[in-house]
Amino acid sequence: MADIDSSRRIGYSPAPFSTWLGVVCLFLLFGIIVLAVIGPSPRTSDYEETRAKKRMEQLKTLREENQKELTTYAWVDKNKGVARIPIDRAMELTVPDLAQKKPAPAGPIATPATQPAPAGASPAPSAPQGAAVSPGAGAPATAASPPSSGAASPPPATQQSPPAPASPVPATTP
Repeated sequence: MADIDSSRRIGYSPAPFSTWLGVVCLFLLFGIIVLAVIGPSPRTSDYEETRAKKRMEQLKTLREENQKELTTYAWVDKNKGVARIPIDRAMELTVPDLAQKKPAPAGPIATPATQPAPAGASPAPSAPQGAAVSPGAGAPATAASPPSSGAASPPPATQQSPPAPASPVPATTP
């Protein structure tokens, strides 16, 4: 009977102390690695304040750059002769030119009538939609323009207006 008791004790012996110590050390090592990766410092109000200061500095430098571009002379492309001028000066040059021009009334917008295409034929290219219908902003309105009533106008291909006389206007700059 003594032989049976000794065999049971060997088969059910508790784990040695070194095994438990090894498991605890592995958990501690895992915890240290996690702290090193994540970082021990939480995001506090100091963190948000520093981010806000950086954003404000970036905004300030951006506004200074924009203000400099709006108020100084500089070459955009020196080879082509393109320069940047201050916006105040650009307005001084542009307003008198615009004041001399008379606004031209826009003609009515007429949409072309839809015509069924013959079978097997490819559609022919057409003029741009606003090309033959209404005069441009700089072109004077002609007497051949259709009236602005609600009546349907003929398609642009059938509308014919005499060519506008070319009147050279000397360009003046102050």
